[in-house]
Amino acid sequence: MSTESWGATNDEQPLRRKPRRWRDKFREAFRGVKRGVRGHSSFSVHFFCAVVALAAAVALDCDYREWCLVIGCVGLVFTAELFNSSIETLFRGLEPEARDRVYGCLDIAAGAVLVAGLTSATVGGVIFGRKLLILFHVV
Repeated sequence: MSTESWGATNDEQPLRRKPRRWRDKFREAFRGVKRGVRGHSSFSVHFFCAVVALAAAVALDCDYREWCLVIGCVGLVFTAELFNSSIETLFRGLEPEARDRVYGCLDIAAGAVLVAGLTSATVGGVIFGRKLLILFHVV
């Protein structure tokens, strides 16, 4: 890669950023999660569903594999929603003419959240449905 892409000429070296400390990286990541959660109301719905799923896992005495699946699904939905929130935040910062060109990105990001939610609901239905059938002596 040439130095021209860094904005430096052949005579001067590009300025290097000082390496960030791990605690700074984690602080920035937690700040990003906080901004993503606070700025979007759909997180309250996802959070409510996550609490219900975790309470159901406790009440139905799930084993460690089922817990891993439930927690993984909760993380999947939250991650998809954070990506969706970041794209929405970027979209709001664009000029109106640029918004028209990239409007489909919002639909794609929302679709990703929908797919994550439907996948999680399916996994939850299999896990909790089986537990309920066993509980009511149907199986």
